[in-house]
Amino acid sequence: MLFSENGGRMSSGVSKVLGPEAGKAGMLGSIGVRFMVAGADSGGRFSLVEHPMPPRKLAAPLHRHSREAEYSFVLEGRVGALLGDEVVYGHTGDLIFKPRGQWHAFWNAGDEPARILEIISPAGFERYFEELLDLRSSRLTRCECDCITRLALWA
Repeated sequence: MLFSENGGRMSSGVSKVLGPEAGKAGMLGSIGVRFMVAGADSGGRFSLVEHPMPPRKLAAPLHRHSREAEYSFVLEGRVGALLGDEVVYGHTGDLIFKPRGQWHAFWNAGDEPARILEIISPAGFERYFEELLDLRSSRLTRCECDCITRLALWA
């Protein structure tokens, strides 16, 4: 979902500016998520989310996607990633490519906060993050939400 400067929803098909505080955001365990471009706004071709990560924290455990590829552009900090059998490190300005079907994990590998912009292509997987955030705002206890989030991240 894209927003105008005053936070209102903007329709797709026109030029847009998304301010630094705009977009739905929240925490999923140790990783943050801010929704910047929804699949509906890109014709399903991609979605864009921002992931802030505290120092030395696992952002996503080992997993793979059967449908999506992920492109992680490092905005700040040092991000480690396990890509198949290889461990790589991205720094500010680097792009980490996680192809569809490849086992991968990523984490903040530094002593300072890190942030990435994650392009997910094709779109759709961002809805998983939205559902987890909505679950966290439900009537479940924090402990129940944390347990469900951990299980979902490992699934």
